Amino acid sequence: MEMKLSLAPLPYYWPRSRTLAFYREVESMPVDIVYLGETVCSRRHELRAADWIDIARAIAAAGKEAVLSTQALIESESDLKVVRRLVENDGFRVEANEMGAVRLLAERRVPFVAGASLNVYNERTLALLARLGAMRWVAPHEMNRAMLEALRCGAPAGVECEVFAWGRLPLAWSARCFTARHFNLQKDTCEFRCIEFPDGLEVKTRDAEDFLVLNGIQTQSHKVHDLLPDSAALREAGVDIARIGPQSSGTAEIARLFRAAIEGSLTPGEADARARPHMPADPCNGFWHGRPGFERVGDRGQKSP
Repeated sequence: MEMKLSLAPLPYYWPRSRTLAFYREVESMPVDIVYLGETVCSRRHELRAADWIDIARAIAAAGKEAVLSTQALIESESDLKVVRRLVENDGFRVEANEMGAVRLLAERRVPFVAGASLNVYNERTLALLARLGAMRWVAPHEMNRAMLEALRCGAPAGVECEVFAWGRLPLAWSARCFTARHFNLQKDTCEFRCIEFPDGLEVKTRDAEDFLVLNGIQTQSHKVHDLLPDSAALREAGVDIARIGPQSSGTAEIARLFRAAIEGSLTPGEADARARPHMPADPCNGFWHGRPGFERVGDRGQKSP
C-alpha cells in the first residue's frame, strides 16, 4: 500500500483570516489526512473548538480524513473542557496528545490517534494504547529508523505508524511562555505577541549562531527536519503515513514534492532539491539516522560537512 501524507496541526498563532484562508488552500493539497486544532496554548483564541470542527467538516467534504488534535499540555479546567468538547464531537477522529485525552476517549470507546507527545518508545506502551483504542500512533520525533523498525515489527495488528517528516521539530512544552518572557511580559498578560511571528521567534546563541525557535510555551528546532530524501527509507521501514508540518509559505509545494517522491515521478533527491527554496532554515535529519538531531546525513549515511 502506498504511503499516505498528513498535515500536522498548525503550531503557530495566525490571525483568524489567515488561518481560514490556509485551510481553504489545504482542501486542494495532495495530502490524505489533516490534523486540526490548537495544540500549543489555550490563550490563543482566534479560533475556538467549534471553528476547528467547522473546518474539519470542510476538509472532510474535500475528500480527506479530518482529525481533531488536543493540546499537549493541559493546565486548567477550561483546557480540559476544550478536550471534552473535541472528544465528544461525534463525527471526527481525535489525536490525543496527553493521557487525559486518552482516558476520555477510552471511556467512550472511540478509536483515536496516539500523538507523538505521548512518547511511545516500546511495545508494551503501544499495546496498552491499542487496547484503549489507538488505531494509529505518531512516533516520537527523536526515534531513529532502527528503533522504529523494531517497534513496528512488534506493533499490534492494524495499528498504523506515522512519522513527522518535514518541519521544525517540536522539542518541548513548558508552563512558562518564552515568547512573552522575551518581551518582559507575564504569560497571563502576554499581549498575544506570538501572533507577530508566523514561523516562530528565532533565537541565536551569544555567538550569533542559529539555535532554537520560540513558539509561545513550545520550543522548536531552528533547523527544518527534512526526511524528503529519506522518503524511500520511510516506506521500507513500514511507515504508513508521513507527516508534514505547516509553515507560513510553501506548504502546498512541499506536499506536492512529497507526493511526487512517493509516486516516483521525482526521485527523493530531485524532490528535496526543489524543496530547498521553501525551507525557512537549513535542513537536518540526524534523529532518523541515529545521530544528533541537528545534523544532516547524506544519502549514503554520511554526515554532511
